[in-house]
Amino acid sequence: MDLEEMNHAVSQTKANGFTATATAIGGRNGHSETSDGVVKADLSVPKEMGGPGKPGTATPEHLFAAGYAACFGGSLDFVAKQRKRDASKAKITCAVTIGPRKGGGFGLKVKMRVEDKSLAQAELVELAREAHENVCPYSHAIRGNVDVEFEVIGG
Repeated sequence: MDLEEMNHAVSQTKANGFTATATAIGGRNGHSETSDGVVKADLSVPKEMGGPGKPGTATPEHLFAAGYAACFGGSLDFVAKQRKRDASKAKITCAVTIGPRKGGGFGLKVKMRVEDKSLAQAELVELAREAHENVCPYSHAIRGNVDVEFEVIGG
């Protein structure tokens, strides 16, 4: 892709957003793949939930945790850059737990660990709060539906 094509792609993304498409066959014990083939995952319900827990397979929670961690890291750095700071090396660890919920069925809980010792503790807490409340699309999508607990470790 040359520079002109890249600039066009960026302007189209800003104007129209970006859509990722994936198809799953077989549910939680099947296979999921993005339309462009970038992500391919064989899935199985973990033994802890009564499933086969096949080695080398993922759960939807694995995929959600990886996506949320990456998205939150990008959102954190976006907020930091607006304040002329750098959080591009922040280590984001997202733990997603699935389990029964009070109203029946299953629900998710998230524990998000944000670590960047190059930023002062109070500053990193504020950047993480801003990223969570105002920028990260995953945070917006789950607000009011999924409990998110933060652990923030700055320098």
